[in-house]
Amino acid sequence: MSSADRADAPIYDGLVEERGDVPADVRQTAEATLREVGRTLDFELQRFAARG
Repeated sequence: MSSADRADAPIYDGLVEERGDVPADVRQTAEATLREVGRTLDFELQRFAARG
């Protein structure tokens, strides 16, 4: 939700104050997970290639 949208949604602001910015937290967790998976797969592919 953009800042312009939030200005029209005071309920959203209240929820963010109460519960935190869940969409932002989910986005950060997903990005961190993707980075970790990427590192793990790169490592596994390198190890597999070395055996081959």
